Amino acid sequence: MPDATLPGVHHVTALSGDAQDNLDFYAGVLGLHRVKTTVNFDDPTTHHLYYGDATGRPGTVLTFFPWPQAANGRPGAGMAQAVAFAVPNGSLADWRVRLADRGIDVEAGERLGDPFLHVSGPDGLKIELVPTPDSADAAPWTDGPVPPNLAIRGFHAPTLPVFADDRTVELFTDVFGWSRSGTDGDRLRVQGPGTGVGTAVDLLVRDRHPSGRMGQGTVHHVAFRAPDADAQATWQAALRERGLQVSDVKDRQYFQAIYFRDPDWTSGLLFEIATEGPGVLIDEPEADLGANLQLPSWLEDRRDELERILPSLTPPT
Repeated sequence: MPDATLPGVHHVTALSGDAQDNLDFYAGVLGLHRVKTTVNFDDPTTHHLYYGDATGRPGTVLTFFPWPQAANGRPGAGMAQAVAFAVPNGSLADWRVRLADRGIDVEAGERLGDPFLHVSGPDGLKIELVPTPDSADAAPWTDGPVPPNLAIRGFHAPTLPVFADDRTVELFTDVFGWSRSGTDGDRLRVQGPGTGVGTAVDLLVRDRHPSGRMGQGTVHHVAFRAPDADAQATWQAALRERGLQVSDVKDRQYFQAIYFRDPDWTSGLLFEIATEGPGVLIDEPEADLGANLQLPSWLEDRRDELERILPSLTPPT
Protein backbone atom coordinates (compact mmCIF):
# COMPACT_ATOMS: atom_id res chain seq x y z
CA MET A 1 0.00 0.00 0.00
CA PRO A 2 1.55 3.34 -0.99
CA ASP A 3 2.23 5.89 1.72
CA ALA A 4 -0.17 8.31 0.00
CA THR A 5 -3.93 8.53 -0.19
CA LEU A 6 -6.49 9.04 -2.93
CA PRO A 7 -9.07 11.10 -1.01
CA GLY A 8 -11.77 10.79 -3.66
CA VAL A 9 -12.82 11.66 -7.19
CA HIS A 10 -10.96 14.48 -8.93
CA HIS A 11 -13.11 14.90 -12.05
CA VAL A 12 -15.25 13.02 -14.55
CA THR A 13 -14.84 13.60 -18.30
CA ALA A 14 -17.57 12.84 -20.83
CA LEU A 15 -18.33 13.31 -24.53
CA SER A 16 -21.12 15.59 -25.73
CA GLY A 17 -22.61 16.92 -28.93
CA ASP A 18 -23.05 20.61 -29.65
CA ALA A 19 -20.99 22.77 -27.27
CA GLN A 20 -23.67 25.45 -26.92
CA ASP A 21 -26.35 22.89 -26.02
CA ASN A 22 -23.95 21.47 -23.46
CA LEU A 23 -23.32 24.90 -21.93
CA ASP A 24 -27.02 25.77 -21.87
CA PHE A 25 -27.87 22.61 -19.92
CA TYR A 26 -25.00 22.24 -17.46
CA ALA A 27 -24.59 25.94 -16.68
CA GLY A 28 -28.04 27.29 -17.56
CA VAL A 29 -30.23 24.50 -16.16
CA LEU A 30 -28.11 22.67 -13.57
CA GLY A 31 -26.36 25.88 -12.53
CA LEU A 32 -22.81 24.53 -12.59
CA HIS A 33 -20.08 27.13 -12.94
CA ARG A 34 -18.19 27.01 -16.23
CA VAL A 35 -14.77 27.34 -14.64
CA LYS A 36 -12.64 26.74 -17.71
CA THR A 37 -13.01 27.08 -21.45
CA THR A 38 -10.02 25.44 -23.07
CA VAL A 39 -9.26 22.79 -25.69
CA ASN A 40 -8.61 19.09 -25.78
CA PHE A 41 -4.81 19.12 -25.57
CA ASP A 42 -4.66 15.97 -27.73
CA ASP A 43 -7.10 17.42 -30.29
CA PRO A 44 -6.96 21.23 -29.91
CA THR A 45 -9.64 21.86 -32.56
CA THR A 46 -12.14 20.57 -29.97
CA HIS A 47 -13.28 22.48 -26.91
CA HIS A 48 -12.72 21.14 -23.41
CA LEU A 49 -15.34 22.63 -21.08
CA TYR A 50 -15.00 22.39 -17.29
CA TYR A 51 -17.97 22.78 -14.92
CA GLY A 52 -17.78 22.76 -11.14
CA ASP A 53 -18.39 24.68 -7.94
CA ALA A 54 -17.45 28.33 -7.46
CA THR A 55 -13.72 27.71 -7.96
CA GLY A 56 -13.67 24.33 -9.70
CA ARG A 57 -12.26 22.37 -6.79
CA PRO A 58 -11.35 18.70 -7.30
CA GLY A 59 -14.37 16.60 -6.42
CA THR A 60 -16.79 18.97 -8.16
CA VAL A 61 -15.64 19.09 -11.78
CA LEU A 62 -17.43 17.51 -14.73
CA THR A 63 -15.69 18.16 -18.05
CA PHE A 64 -16.78 17.63 -21.65
CA PHE A 65 -15.26 17.16 -25.06
CA PRO A 66 -17.99 18.40 -27.44
CA TRP A 67 -17.90 16.21 -30.54
CA PRO A 68 -21.00 17.12 -32.59
CA GLN A 69 -19.76 14.93 -35.45
CA ALA A 70 -19.69 11.81 -33.24
CA ALA A 71 -22.50 9.27 -33.16
CA ASN A 72 -24.62 8.81 -30.06
CA GLY A 73 -22.95 6.54 -27.54
CA ARG A 74 -24.39 3.68 -25.55
CA PRO A 75 -23.39 3.29 -21.89
CA GLY A 76 -22.26 -0.16 -20.91
CA ALA A 77 -19.23 -2.15 -19.87
CA GLY A 78 -16.06 -0.10 -19.65
CA MET A 79 -17.67 3.27 -18.98
CA ALA A 80 -19.40 4.95 -16.06
CA GLN A 81 -23.16 4.42 -16.07
CA ALA A 82 -24.26 7.64 -14.34
CA VAL A 83 -22.87 10.80 -12.76
CA ALA A 84 -24.47 11.72 -9.43
CA PHE A 85 -24.29 15.21 -7.93
CA ALA A 86 -24.81 16.21 -4.31
CA VAL A 87 -27.56 18.77 -3.71
CA PRO A 88 -28.75 20.20 -0.38
CA ASN A 89 -31.07 18.19 1.83
CA GLY A 90 -34.69 19.07 1.24
CA SER A 91 -34.11 20.44 -2.28
CA LEU A 92 -35.45 17.63 -4.47
CA ALA A 93 -39.02 18.96 -4.69
CA ASP A 94 -37.78 22.33 -5.92
CA TRP A 95 -35.38 20.65 -8.33
CA ARG A 96 -38.24 18.59 -9.74
CA VAL A 97 -40.22 21.77 -10.38
CA ARG A 98 -37.25 23.57 -11.91
CA LEU A 99 -36.50 20.75 -14.32
CA ALA A 100 -40.13 20.12 -15.23
CA ASP A 101 -40.65 23.83 -15.93
CA ARG A 102 -37.91 23.53 -18.55
CA GLY A 103 -39.49 20.51 -20.22
CA ILE A 104 -36.98 18.03 -18.83
CA ASP A 105 -38.26 14.56 -17.94
CA VAL A 106 -37.56 13.64 -14.34
CA GLU A 107 -37.62 10.22 -12.69
CA ALA A 108 -37.48 9.65 -8.94
CA GLY A 109 -35.81 6.72 -7.22
CA GLU A 110 -34.19 5.53 -4.01
CA ARG A 111 -31.00 3.63 -3.28
CA LEU A 112 -29.06 2.93 -0.12
CA GLY A 113 -31.82 4.76 1.75
CA ASP A 114 -31.36 7.99 -0.23
CA PRO A 115 -33.95 9.46 -2.60
CA PHE A 116 -32.66 10.83 -5.89
CA LEU A 117 -33.80 12.38 -9.15
CA HIS A 118 -32.67 11.08 -12.51
CA VAL A 119 -32.50 13.22 -15.66
CA SER A 120 -30.70 12.94 -18.97
CA GLY A 121 -28.40 15.58 -20.39
CA PRO A 122 -28.97 16.89 -23.92
CA ASP A 123 -26.94 13.99 -25.34
CA GLY A 124 -28.29 11.29 -23.04
CA LEU A 125 -25.71 11.31 -20.24
CA LYS A 126 -27.39 10.02 -17.07
CA ILE A 127 -27.36 12.65 -14.33
CA GLU A 128 -28.58 12.06 -10.77
CA LEU A 129 -29.26 14.58 -8.01
CA VAL A 130 -28.91 13.18 -4.48
CA PRO A 131 -29.70 15.11 -1.26
CA THR A 132 -26.51 15.23 0.80
CA PRO A 133 -25.58 17.03 4.03
CA ASP A 134 -23.37 20.04 3.37
CA SER A 135 -19.70 19.75 4.20
CA ALA A 136 -17.99 22.54 6.10
CA ASP A 137 -16.09 23.63 2.98
CA ALA A 138 -19.02 23.59 0.55
CA ALA A 139 -18.52 26.35 -2.03
CA PRO A 140 -21.37 26.20 -4.55
CA TRP A 141 -21.61 28.74 -7.34
CA THR A 142 -24.11 31.34 -6.15
CA ASP A 143 -23.86 33.86 -9.02
CA GLY A 144 -25.62 31.61 -11.50
CA PRO A 145 -29.24 30.81 -12.35
CA VAL A 146 -29.81 28.36 -9.47
CA PRO A 147 -30.48 29.79 -5.97
CA PRO A 148 -27.95 28.89 -3.26
CA ASN A 149 -30.40 26.64 -1.41
CA LEU A 150 -30.56 24.38 -4.49
CA ALA A 151 -27.06 24.76 -5.95
CA ILE A 152 -25.06 21.62 -6.71
CA ARG A 153 -22.24 21.08 -4.22
CA GLY A 154 -20.11 18.57 -6.13
CA PHE A 155 -20.11 14.87 -6.89
CA HIS A 156 -22.08 12.37 -4.86
CA ALA A 157 -21.06 8.95 -6.25
CA PRO A 158 -20.60 8.02 -9.93
CA THR A 159 -21.86 4.56 -10.86
CA LEU A 160 -19.26 2.24 -12.38
CA PRO A 161 -20.22 -1.15 -13.89
CA VAL A 162 -17.72 -3.83 -12.88
CA PHE A 163 -17.60 -7.58 -13.36
CA ALA A 164 -17.97 -9.93 -10.41
CA ASP A 165 -14.98 -12.06 -11.42
CA ASP A 166 -12.65 -9.08 -11.91
CA ARG A 167 -10.42 -7.44 -9.31
CA THR A 168 -11.93 -3.95 -9.45
CA VAL A 169 -13.43 -4.16 -5.97
CA GLU A 170 -10.02 -5.31 -4.73
CA LEU A 171 -8.41 -2.30 -6.44
CA PHE A 172 -10.57 0.09 -4.44
CA THR A 173 -10.53 -1.70 -1.10
CA ASP A 174 -7.13 -3.38 -0.90
CA VAL A 175 -5.00 -1.12 -3.12
CA PHE A 176 -6.63 2.31 -2.88
CA GLY A 177 -7.55 1.64 0.76
CA TRP A 178 -11.17 2.71 0.38
CA SER A 179 -13.81 1.17 2.65
CA ARG A 180 -17.10 -0.56 1.92
CA SER A 181 -19.84 1.76 3.16
CA GLY A 182 -23.06 0.16 1.96
CA THR A 183 -24.78 -2.27 -0.37
CA ASP A 184 -28.08 -2.23 -2.23
CA GLY A 185 -28.62 -5.37 -4.27
CA ASP A 186 -25.65 -5.63 -6.64
CA ARG A 187 -24.55 -2.07 -5.86
CA LEU A 188 -21.52 -1.66 -3.57
CA ARG A 189 -20.58 1.79 -2.35
CA VAL A 190 -16.92 2.36 -1.56
CA GLN A 191 -15.79 5.39 0.39
CA GLY A 192 -12.48 7.20 0.07
CA PRO A 193 -10.61 8.60 3.07
CA GLY A 194 -11.39 12.24 2.18
CA THR A 195 -14.17 14.41 3.53
CA GLY A 196 -16.89 16.37 1.79
CA VAL A 197 -18.17 15.81 -1.73
CA GLY A 198 -16.63 13.52 -4.30
CA THR A 199 -15.41 10.87 -1.88
CA ALA A 200 -17.58 7.89 -2.87
CA VAL A 201 -18.04 5.60 -5.86
CA ASP A 202 -20.82 3.09 -6.51
CA LEU A 203 -19.67 -0.19 -8.06
CA LEU A 204 -22.39 -2.09 -9.90
CA VAL A 205 -21.04 -5.63 -9.48
CA ARG A 206 -22.59 -8.09 -11.94
CA ASP A 207 -21.63 -11.22 -13.84
CA ARG A 208 -22.42 -9.47 -17.12
CA HIS A 209 -22.92 -5.92 -18.37
CA PRO A 210 -24.20 -4.92 -21.80
CA SER A 211 -21.55 -3.81 -24.25
CA GLY A 212 -21.09 -0.06 -24.55
CA ARG A 213 -20.23 2.22 -27.43
CA MET A 214 -18.23 5.40 -26.91
CA GLY A 215 -19.91 8.49 -28.31
CA GLN A 216 -22.05 11.45 -27.37
CA GLY A 217 -23.54 11.12 -23.91
CA THR A 218 -21.00 8.66 -22.52
CA VAL A 219 -18.24 8.99 -19.92
CA HIS A 220 -14.69 8.85 -21.23
CA HIS A 221 -12.88 8.46 -17.90
CA VAL A 222 -13.06 8.95 -14.15
CA ALA A 223 -10.15 10.65 -12.37
CA PHE A 224 -9.14 10.24 -8.73
CA ARG A 225 -7.21 12.90 -6.89
CA ALA A 226 -3.72 12.62 -5.48
CA PRO A 227 -2.49 15.37 -3.14
CA ASP A 228 0.62 16.15 -5.18
CA ALA A 229 3.08 14.90 -7.77
CA ASP A 230 5.01 12.80 -5.23
CA ALA A 231 1.87 10.94 -4.22
CA GLN A 232 0.97 10.48 -7.87
CA ALA A 233 4.40 8.99 -8.60
CA THR A 234 3.96 6.62 -5.67
CA TRP A 235 0.70 5.38 -7.14
CA GLN A 236 2.19 5.08 -10.60
CA ALA A 237 4.91 2.81 -9.26
CA ALA A 238 2.52 0.81 -7.07
CA LEU A 239 0.15 0.11 -9.93
CA ARG A 240 2.97 -0.86 -12.27
CA GLU A 241 4.25 -3.29 -9.64
CA ARG A 242 0.86 -5.01 -9.86
CA GLY A 243 1.24 -5.41 -13.60
CA LEU A 244 -0.97 -2.56 -14.74
CA GLN A 245 0.04 -0.53 -17.78
CA VAL A 246 0.15 3.04 -16.49
CA SER A 247 0.89 6.01 -18.74
CA ASP A 248 3.69 8.48 -18.21
CA VAL A 249 2.72 11.78 -16.60
CA LYS A 250 0.71 14.08 -18.89
CA ASP A 251 0.71 17.84 -18.38
CA ARG A 252 -2.92 18.97 -18.33
CA GLN A 253 -2.08 22.56 -17.28
CA TYR A 254 -4.43 22.52 -14.27
CA PHE A 255 -3.19 19.17 -12.98
CA GLN A 256 -0.77 16.40 -13.88
CA ALA A 257 -2.35 13.13 -14.98
CA ILE A 258 -1.58 9.44 -15.34
CA TYR A 259 -3.98 6.95 -16.95
CA PHE A 260 -4.58 3.22 -16.72
CA ARG A 261 -7.10 0.71 -18.00
CA ASP A 262 -7.07 -3.03 -17.39
CA PRO A 263 -9.64 -5.73 -18.26
CA ASP A 264 -9.13 -7.32 -14.85
CA TRP A 265 -8.23 -4.57 -12.38
CA THR A 266 -10.58 -1.88 -13.74
CA SER A 267 -13.17 -4.00 -15.63
CA GLY A 268 -12.10 -2.09 -18.73
CA LEU A 269 -12.85 1.35 -17.27
CA LEU A 270 -10.36 4.11 -18.02
CA PHE A 271 -9.10 5.57 -14.74
CA GLU A 272 -6.90 8.59 -14.16
CA ILE A 273 -4.98 9.82 -11.13
CA ALA A 274 -4.71 13.60 -11.19
CA THR A 275 -2.89 15.96 -8.85
CA GLU A 276 -5.02 18.40 -6.87
CA GLY A 277 -3.02 21.39 -8.11
CA PRO A 278 -2.23 23.80 -9.50
CA GLY A 279 -5.95 24.21 -10.22
CA VAL A 280 -8.10 26.30 -12.52
CA LEU A 281 -7.10 29.64 -10.99
CA ILE A 282 -3.58 29.37 -12.39
CA ASP A 283 -4.35 31.38 -15.55
CA GLU A 284 -7.37 33.59 -14.76
CA PRO A 285 -8.91 35.22 -11.68
CA GLU A 286 -11.99 33.79 -9.99
CA ALA A 287 -14.23 36.56 -11.35
CA ASP A 288 -13.33 35.61 -14.94
CA LEU A 289 -13.35 31.82 -14.69
CA GLY A 290 -14.56 30.21 -17.89
CA ALA A 291 -15.26 33.45 -19.72
CA ASN A 292 -12.33 33.36 -22.16
CA LEU A 293 -10.50 30.70 -24.14
CA GLN A 294 -7.46 29.57 -22.21
CA LEU A 295 -4.61 27.81 -24.01
CA PRO A 296 -1.46 26.18 -22.67
CA SER A 297 1.79 27.88 -23.61
CA TRP A 298 2.57 25.31 -26.31
CA LEU A 299 -0.64 26.19 -28.17
CA GLU A 300 -0.56 29.99 -27.87
CA ASP A 301 1.00 30.38 -31.30
CA ARG A 302 -2.12 28.72 -32.74
CA ARG A 303 -4.62 30.97 -30.92
CA ASP A 304 -5.86 32.83 -34.02
CA GLU A 305 -6.32 29.58 -35.93
CA LEU A 306 -8.12 27.82 -33.07
CA GLU A 307 -10.41 30.75 -32.33
CA ARG A 308 -11.51 30.68 -35.98
CA ILE A 309 -12.17 26.93 -35.87
CA LEU A 310 -13.83 26.57 -32.47
CA PRO A 311 -17.55 27.42 -32.27
CA SER A 312 -18.43 30.61 -30.41
CA LEU A 313 -20.18 30.17 -27.08
CA THR A 314 -22.83 32.43 -25.54
CA PRO A 315 -23.30 32.32 -21.76
CA PRO A 316 -26.83 31.06 -21.00
CA THR A 317 -29.31 33.56 -19.64
